Amino acid sequence: MATQLPSKVLIIGATGTIGKYITNAIVSTKPPIAQQISIFTSQATTSSPSKQDLLSSWKSEGVSIITGDLNNADDVRKAYSGIDTVISCLGRNALLSQIELLKLAEESKDVQWFFPSEYGTDIEYDASSKNEKPHQNKLKVRAFIRDNLKRVKCTYVVTGPYIDMFLPLVPVAEEAGGFDTKSKRAVVVGSGDEKVGVGKLVAAALRHPEASIGKVLRVQSFVTTPNAIVAEFERQTGTKWTVDHTPNQRLREIEKEKWDANSPIATLYTLKRIWAEGGTLYDKTDNEALGLKPEDMEPLSVAVKRAVNGEGY
Repeated sequence: MATQLPSKVLIIGATGTIGKYITNAIVSTKPPIAQQISIFTSQATTSSPSKQDLLSSWKSEGVSIITGDLNNADDVRKAYSGIDTVISCLGRNALLSQIELLKLAEESKDVQWFFPSEYGTDIEYDASSKNEKPHQNKLKVRAFIRDNLKRVKCTYVVTGPYIDMFLPLVPVAEEAGGFDTKSKRAVVVGSGDEKVGVGKLVAAALRHPEASIGKVLRVQSFVTTPNAIVAEFERQTGTKWTVDHTPNQRLREIEKEKWDANSPIATLYTLKRIWAEGGTLYDKTDNEALGLKPEDMEPLSVAVKRAVNGEGY
């Protein structure tokens, strides 16, 4: 398989926050990445009115919808039948369920390639990464893979922050930074000149299995700074924005307070701090190995336009 494109792809968590972007990219890639693309989802999702337009759009592109319970081993085994490549887009709260999914993949006769849900920060960026609280479940999944998978090969796609998740100014966590198009206000962590990497490049990894299988791929769409993002918002809105700053040390203090209080937004503060400190930046990425050129990537202006039009996350 290492020299051939995937034939039959199954996406798990396709309708989630990250999953819908990854699935759209895979479905819309031309020429097609695979002969068959399927998604595995719950009965609740297929019957949800809010998901109908999304599911219908994928069906019109030839995507098969497989309904089942992620926690039912028999349902998963059936979904794996005939599938050679599995892409997990499960959210943070479901990451540990991947261990059972990986075990069943290893036991199957068909699955050969598995993409765990790794999109975002690099959990093995440096020596300090293993201590970051949001990384713990992903680290457990990687440990299971190293210790237990022999036949199935895995690819980790590390993209850094998704720009659409980086941009919003969250009302209950303003000091973590973000951009509010309604009030024309930005909160910038640090000086605003620190670089931030962004990207969503799973489709490219599927297109180049010879460069992807068994690898940790570190890929980026573009690298920019919060100050450059502010400038782009000002250009597109034709208005001067108000810019406030959160010092890095203050962000760390709030982050600790949130974790000590078991706050559900503690993870957001940690991720914003990692991004602000450059914990997703590299001297060299794997973009070139995947055949990606700068002109193939979505520019900052397009992401900002989405936000201005209210089309982000």
